[in-house]
Amino acid sequence: MKESVNIFQSQREFHVFVANSFSDLIRLKKEGDLKAFNQLLLKTMPEVRRYVQKNLNRAVVKGKIDRNRYKADDIIDQLFIEVYDHLDEINNKNELHAWMFKKVDELLETIFVEEEFDALFLENIDTYSQPEWESMQEKFTTDGDGDLIMNEELDDISYAKDDYVLNHIFVGDDDQKVLLQLDKELGAENIRKHSEMVLYHMPKQMRRVFELFTEHQFGIAEIAKIHNSTIQEIESLLKTARKSLRTSFIKRYLD
Repeated sequence: MKESVNIFQSQREFHVFVANSFSDLIRLKKEGDLKAFNQLLLKTMPEVRRYVQKNLNRAVVKGKIDRNRYKADDIIDQLFIEVYDHLDEINNKNELHAWMFKKVDELLETIFVEEEFDALFLENIDTYSQPEWESMQEKFTTDGDGDLIMNEELDDISYAKDDYVLNHIFVGDDDQKVLLQLDKELGAENIRKHSEMVLYHMPKQMRRVFELFTEHQFGIAEIAKIHNSTIQEIESLLKTARKSLRTSFIKRYLD
């Protein structure tokens, strides 16, 4: 639990760091100091880059793009240009970080063809037998090369481990016993693999909303701006994602 608290705190502090960089970026652009501008902007990019890499990896696994055709750094380079060209359009410092995620989403959408998702997976998530879960997990991590999605985070100290994901799924007071049991019996690796497999089958927007809320610590209103959606739509997507993950953990490991 302590590690989770540290992760939350680190994410909040990073949001503050990005916001506090805004005025310096404005100043450096006015001064024409492109080198210093880029050096400071680069320091605000690690979470955006990780988000881009994970979405590129998923597109490879789903067969939407060829492996190694696109690199996260290429998209980040384009984001540099977007930030420099449109920095004056950002209203205040607290919008900068969310604005960058919004822009990379737009850049990613120019690459990906329309994504299909397995609606039946979510509809029947509470009916799968243990052998069916094991078969899906094996297919995801071997035939589907699902480990590719997760490799980028393995050496990232800011990546959510152990009960971090579970804390966003089991949110009720009555859920704490279940959370502790899953955390104890499964461990970080199995929690990570299972949650990633379920997220993989979700609609793209639902998956991204859940990850922006959990991994990147954006609020509901900020995510609504990133996705050009209403707060009610984002709340509904988050609720469904959380419910699907919760059901999957209980049915697979506790029933």
